[in-house]
Amino acid sequence: MKKSLNKYFERSFKKNWDRPALSDYQGGTYTYADLARKIAKLHILFETCNIAKGDKIALCSRNQANWAVSYLAGVTYGAVVVPLLHEFKPSNVHHLVNHSDSKILFVGDTMLENLSIADMPELEAVFTVNNLNLVYAREELYNTAFNDLDRLFQEKYPNFGPDDIKYYEDQPEELALISYTSGSTGFSKGVMIPYRALEYNVTFATAVEPQMDNQSNVVSMLPTAHMYGMIFEFLFEMTIGAHVHFLTRLPSPNVILKAMAEVKPDIIITVPMILEKIYKSKLLPFISKSRMKLFLSLPGIDQMILSKIKKSLVESFGGNFKEVIVGGAALNREVEAFLRRINFPYTVGYGMTECAPIIGYEAWDKTKLYSCGKPTQNIKVKINSKDPRNLPGEILVQGDNVFLGYYKNPEATAQALQNGWLRTGDMGVIDSDGFIFIKGRSKTMILGPSGQNIYPEEIESSINNLPYVSESLVIDDHGTLTALIYPDFDSVDADGIDHASLPHILESEIEITNLEMPNYCRISKVEVFPEEFEKTPKKSIKRYLYQR
Repeated sequence: MKKSLNKYFERSFKKNWDRPALSDYQGGTYTYADLARKIAKLHILFETCNIAKGDKIALCSRNQANWAVSYLAGVTYGAVVVPLLHEFKPSNVHHLVNHSDSKILFVGDTMLENLSIADMPELEAVFTVNNLNLVYAREELYNTAFNDLDRLFQEKYPNFGPDDIKYYEDQPEELALISYTSGSTGFSKGVMIPYRALEYNVTFATAVEPQMDNQSNVVSMLPTAHMYGMIFEFLFEMTIGAHVHFLTRLPSPNVILKAMAEVKPDIIITVPMILEKIYKSKLLPFISKSRMKLFLSLPGIDQMILSKIKKSLVESFGGNFKEVIVGGAALNREVEAFLRRINFPYTVGYGMTECAPIIGYEAWDKTKLYSCGKPTQNIKVKINSKDPRNLPGEILVQGDNVFLGYYKNPEATAQALQNGWLRTGDMGVIDSDGFIFIKGRSKTMILGPSGQNIYPEEIESSINNLPYVSESLVIDDHGTLTALIYPDFDSVDADGIDHASLPHILESEIEITNLEMPNYCRISKVEVFPEEFEKTPKKSIKRYLYQR
């Protein structure tokens, strides 16, 4: 049976006409009727200005309700949406708008100030996302259509209502969007996502979160231009009539927790960094006290304390959620072990942009410690290894979630899609129960002096648990391992430590970590970085910037 993602939206908008759909946190709210009306106006504008099905429409702004309006207007019209991360530098935006052949650009006010429309010569029109105003038109046709839009809308829909919604019926193999990712290992490539991949992910979310419905609330804290946030904090919710609350400013842990307490979301989608910062700033100081360590070692008393910690943590996230789904990167092993010890309802999933994004998942009460779930329904996953249970190999994926290829890049497409399988670039194993355990990226794996495979992410997980370490990178430094460390300066200053003595203190701590590592994984040198490492929007460090 053919499935159409746009028809899911159509049914949902009709059914939930008067219910809230999109809100800017501490700002205004659109109902599904408001959303449908704005989409209908943009459809009239596209049609009047001769935008064809399959034409490209680029979006570049921070998360906000009008970003969602622009996205849905494009996809339900039959255009190909090109979401660009607002963290991209202006020169990169220029390049990607041109590379994608976009005809229209919806852009945030702040980004617009730094862009040169002259450097995007194929653009026909530019709209601001913040208020959906037309700010540039190559031809007078756009100005005329925009100024007459209210009249054109009234003529077409004298009494606009649910029965007036008739969205483009997409085909499974048809291109829905081009996602340019800011990866941790190099320059952006345009990932061509078909409708079947979006539909697969939405259907997956519907199946594993049956408690979610048109009464549900979600806080959108991840960039919606990235597949992880786009699917699970926006598109899925739109198909079930839920209410999405966009955090429109930098989502620091304090901002996130404040929003959670007010909105009380039914599901929480996050990246490891958020949980790790909460653990390190709020939980670790409490459980590290000498008296608390003693109590946690006493049977019976430890469970009472752990239960109170769990209750407090659950309440800090609003207290109304079924589980916290973590994705985008590996969760620190110490943090994960502690969350499991207090029975906190979290689970770690596995995905990538090329799979829009889901590959692996298991519910929090069924998953295994340190795994990222099992292959999702009807998806095939195998390990390119002689011993897939014990010897790490590249993870290969096959299924409806897999992308079509890279836009205008047949060489990269041929490298990624081989013999009907997607080469993920991730190294891992699958145990006898089907659980996936990721060891690291094939591109970041370091070959040891005697041919051993060294996964820097595993070493970094241990280093990041040391006192005064905020984050770290382990690199191959001409045959030896060097740890690049960005210190936790707040803790350093709170303890009155002279910054000049930091390298010596960190080297002493690293020696302790080295004792727990095989010889070929031991750190030979420590370098202190004064600033945070540059990151992708999903908060993975851009490792390629620091390789030697």
